[in-house]
Amino acid sequence: MHALVAGLALSCVAVTGTAFASGGHGHAHAHKPEHGGVVAEASDVDFELVARADSLTLHVRDHGKPLATTGASAKVTLLNGSTKREATLAPAGDNRLEARGEFQVGPGTKAAALVSLPGRKAISVRFALR
Repeated sequence: MHALVAGLALSCVAVTGTAFASGGHGHAHAHKPEHGGVVAEASDVDFELVARADSLTLHVRDHGKPLATTGASAKVTLLNGSTKREATLAPAGDNRLEARGEFQVGPGTKAAALVSLPGRKAISVRFALR
């Protein structure tokens, strides 16, 4: 009887592990920041937001590899307490979008981005700055 219960438990663990591995997040790349920002994933694309007082930079990676941003754009809304600020980001190099200006950013700031990449539907992604 104990062997039967143990066998069923192992089968459940094996099936559950397979379901998670084959689900939408069963890929082998890391979601660690490479540029000192905050990383979020949406639609199988990694976005790293680097928010500074004078610039917002959004680095884009597809399965861990830089994704070209030629022809792309993004609108970022920053929420810092009761202050709301929007910025339009434009391509600024290989795999990044950027806006220059004055931004209130710091721990607790929340950001929502709507990113348009060529050949894809618009992607909405959210960040919480630390």
